[in-house]
Amino acid sequence: MVNNIRVVIDERGGVEKGIRRFKRMCESFGVVKEYRKRKEYKKPSVKMKEKLESAVKRRNKLVSKGRARVAKI
Repeated sequence: MVNNIRVVIDERGGVEKGIRRFKRMCESFGVVKEYRKRKEYKKPSVKMKEKLESAVKRRNKLVSKGRARVAKI
């Protein structure tokens, strides 16, 4: 997956505005997120553990706000 981000700096906008536009585009394309993900290798077991912990955290947050749906078996 190759995404080329190109920002054209015109005389009206200036460099500062171009930099802000570049940062927004990087965020929307997920460049920063992908960089942080690839920064270090995580074992699959560690990834699964973090995923489960974040799910528990989200569930607890919903329960505390009173918005949780209880699954009936």
